[in-house]
Amino acid sequence: MRRYVIAGNWKMQKDDHETVELCNAIRSGYKPDDRYELVICPPFTSIASAVETVKGTDIAIGGQNICWEAEGAFTGEVSARMLLTAGCKYVILGHSERREYLSESDQLIGTKVQLALSEGLVPIVCVGEKLDERESGRMEDVVGGQFDGVFANIDKAGFDKCVIAYEPVWAIGTGKTATPEMADDVHRFIRGKVEERFGRDSAEKMRILYGGSMKPTNSAELLAQPNIDGGLIGGASLKADSFLGIASTIK
Repeated sequence: MRRYVIAGNWKMQKDDHETVELCNAIRSGYKPDDRYELVICPPFTSIASAVETVKGTDIAIGGQNICWEAEGAFTGEVSARMLLTAGCKYVILGHSERREYLSESDQLIGTKVQLALSEGLVPIVCVGEKLDERESGRMEDVVGGQFDGVFANIDKAGFDKCVIAYEPVWAIGTGKTATPEMADDVHRFIRGKVEERFGRDSAEKMRILYGGSMKPTNSAELLAQPNIDGGLIGGASLKADSFLGIASTIK
């Protein structure tokens, strides 16, 4: 059985004091459960405080990005090793916002995945299609192309350490809705890509998270789908009750 991952992506929200407050609230309400791992991904400036606040629990901390180089003169960037030594276990890579606003390519994301793996971080690798791409019937081409591009130079041993997150970009802020069945269809397609490239054992082990506005009111139905192994959660992760509420709906 695949262990669920419930990961909160705080994006550019919560300063250091707010991070401590929210992490304390999450810690207070959290009940360890072998069925899932809870992950908090705060802004870079709050990672140390988050690590300290959840110390002594099995709550994991992650970063939201790393540089494409291991070190050097890259003002404003943060390396994989910096995240690791700060206490991170996970790192989000290839998020749709970075693809959109910072023009991150599959090749660049793939390089970051390699660096993350080389330092022992667990990459949460994001893929997903936009509205026009979905409506023109190109989901498989787009998502499959992202998968192929990002993992082009990743071997099976490295891939098996990754987590994938599907972002239905077409259903975020567009008024469109992705049903649990629609989400699972894409997850099943991604799992098929995994089997095609890395074999059935990798496909059966790979955890594929849903990154499409998961909240306590829809999480039970989403998490009950056979190919959905957790969530990469934005807004609902910014309050302890809703974040933990999602985890509580795992059956």
